[in-house]
Amino acid sequence: MTSDQLNEVAAPRLATSDQQFQGPVGATASGRYTLRPLPFDAVRLSGAGHLGAWQELNRTATIPHCIASVEASGGLDNFRRLIGESDTGFKGYRFQDSDLYKTIEAVGWESGRTGEAPWSDYLAEVGRLLDKVQEPDGYLNTWVQGNESESRWTRLEWSHELYTAGHLLQAAVAIARSTGDTIIPAAALRVADLIVETFGEGGLDMVDGHPEVETALVELYRLTGEKKYLDAANRQLELRGRGLLPEDRFGSQYFQDHLPIREAAHEATGHAVRQIYLAAGIVDVYLENGDKSLLEAAESLWHSVFGHKAYLTGALGSRHRDEAFGDPYELPSDRAYAETCASIASFHWNWRLLLATGNGKYAEEMERALYNAIAVSTSEAGTSFFYSNPLQLRTGHDGSTEDAPSERLPWYACACCPPNLARLVASLHSYVASQDAEGVQLHLYGDGELRFDSSSAGIATLRTETRYPWDEQVNVSVEAGPGEWTLALRIPAWCQDASVLVDGAAVSARPDASGYVRIRRNWEGTTTVSLQLPMPARIVSANPRIDAVRGAVALAKGPVIYCLEQHDQEPGVLLEDLRIDPAGEIREVPAEGLSGGFTMLKAPGKRVAPATAALYADAPTPLEGEGRPVELTAIPYFRWANRGEGAMRVWIPTA
Repeated sequence: MTSDQLNEVAAPRLATSDQQFQGPVGATASGRYTLRPLPFDAVRLSGAGHLGAWQELNRTATIPHCIASVEASGGLDNFRRLIGESDTGFKGYRFQDSDLYKTIEAVGWESGRTGEAPWSDYLAEVGRLLDKVQEPDGYLNTWVQGNESESRWTRLEWSHELYTAGHLLQAAVAIARSTGDTIIPAAALRVADLIVETFGEGGLDMVDGHPEVETALVELYRLTGEKKYLDAANRQLELRGRGLLPEDRFGSQYFQDHLPIREAAHEATGHAVRQIYLAAGIVDVYLENGDKSLLEAAESLWHSVFGHKAYLTGALGSRHRDEAFGDPYELPSDRAYAETCASIASFHWNWRLLLATGNGKYAEEMERALYNAIAVSTSEAGTSFFYSNPLQLRTGHDGSTEDAPSERLPWYACACCPPNLARLVASLHSYVASQDAEGVQLHLYGDGELRFDSSSAGIATLRTETRYPWDEQVNVSVEAGPGEWTLALRIPAWCQDASVLVDGAAVSARPDASGYVRIRRNWEGTTTVSLQLPMPARIVSANPRIDAVRGAVALAKGPVIYCLEQHDQEPGVLLEDLRIDPAGEIREVPAEGLSGGFTMLKAPGKRVAPATAALYADAPTPLEGEGRPVELTAIPYFRWANRGEGAMRVWIPTA
């Protein structure tokens, strides 16, 4: 079809009036939302702040790197080969198409964020390839197409056909909402219509081995208003746990097919990314159809994850064999799998739970993951990445393979994480705040500007000045017309003795049961709100049931978890021989040798080395004297591995 024909077919189905300027989660008017996302262009983060600088790095480095790497790894040639424009065979994993789709989703959000179109030719080329390769009934998957040994939908436990399609749908939503282009969305609509026809009511009783299409179908419903997509998403959820997929070598838990979703909610299990993508889809469907049993299942699952199976950094997944959750409290530091995509999925899931309930504990976990488990995945340059994110790297670690590297790599054979990061960061401003009938809520603190349209008082502008998370001061200047509404400020759980001033006068800073201070007033004119969030460096201890870190503590400041890196310690002293004095004074000093303007921590400790090289002994291993005093230096965990190889640890044994 020509571009004009595609526009004529797709345009009437895209961007309903209340969806035109929405972000990654476009709340419908009829949904069950306690909080609602702001329009996509309502928040602009400043490059002077931490989050805004991250978005700028994503724009200038990470997205261009993803575009080039997807091309180099065969992501576009896999399409070209099917129309005679490339003579190469299929390259990459069977879900290689999803790397391309996540990349163009990032391009879509970034184009909408800045209002610029530097990648318009790139999107046009991708759209051309999709249109040329797509089959008349809408089928589109370059692994199956042109592969005589593969047939549609016959090996869904491993084919990732619906997973890959889901990422195309989400890319199409981003492009439709941000650029107004219809070529890629038109291809996605044809794919979605085929999914409904094939797997909708009366169709095949089948699910994909990798959940993802569920949340994508809901978002397409939000975009188009076509209920068949919501119904198809709900059906995919209800088909889970019926044994429709073979167990294969990892068991049915790996594929999230072991129990129906409501019965499975008592414990998070199986492949961590699959589990959390499915959980996000569960909340998405609840938000639109109001089935409270779905919300109850999601909340039960959340308690399993964050009560028993999440790392201090917010990372998820403790087993390398199947990239899976372990048993309760099974959280080894050096063997943490902690896949970047699982942390991104957690961020998405917690945002949906926050919208559903308004409870700040979900924003708390968004923040924990964002500043630690997600941020650590990307280098200072924005062009190399971790796939898994351990909390300890031992001296002498063999990082020669990409399965457990000592440093971030530019790309991976399975490159799901880098473009996933790119699409999240391009839309990061969408998660800073929300609104409800009472007013506006600030969840993540970043330097920038927010426009809020109050139904009773018109448009208000909130300008936030802060160096958070490195500084405890958050100043919000509010400019508004006459009218009463509520400004809600989240008080992080780690913060003690927060204080709030309104035009210099103290008001109560005691958070409510949801974790927010709520200031209700007539905001006419200009008002200055000053939020003080004291963040002295602190010692964190673990539940003693976490055997792997018993007798150890971690360092934190505000939402940021710290680690020891070999580069910063006394020369010749191995990281494994260091002990910390948890009762000693922790000093804060400016960072040296790393960018970002953050704080290093200095803590008293000892070097305690074994006096014998024996691996085991019949009595406690003797030590060299009582331990020589040393000063330990800690840096933010997310900044480790930017200065070459070296040992690292988050949890530090006590002296």
